[in-house]
Amino acid sequence: MQLLLLFTVVPLLELFLLIEVGKVIGTGATIILVAATGFFGVLLARSQGMQVLYRMKQELESGSLPGDELLDGVCILVGGVMLLTPGLITDFLGFSLLFPYTRSLFKNVAYRLIKRKMAKGTIHLFRRY
Repeated sequence: MQLLLLFTVVPLLELFLLIEVGKVIGTGATIILVAATGFFGVLLARSQGMQVLYRMKQELESGSLPGDELLDGVCILVGGVMLLTPGLITDFLGFSLLFPYTRSLFKNVAYRLIKRKMAKGTIHLFRRY
């Protein structure tokens, strides 16, 4: 049910918002805005991703598990995909996942969700040998 809402309501909201913005700033400017957010988003995702990979490498070399960096990487991946999706709502969320300060807000929510699921026993972490 949640996926149905995600794949129907979000595109309809995106379309509505794009039409309304197009009425205000014009069709061409709206298209340029969406293309520019995608372009700059990809550049930002790439630079943030490279920084996370570097920090992961440092953590591994020091003998630590890069758990925080892995979650950063997931956020950057999801943010990059959202920026490639045409629309202003997904662009806003995508940029929010790419900037370290706002990304930390999403990571805190993800940590709490993971801890809650682990406590309930609905998520299990395991290691293969």
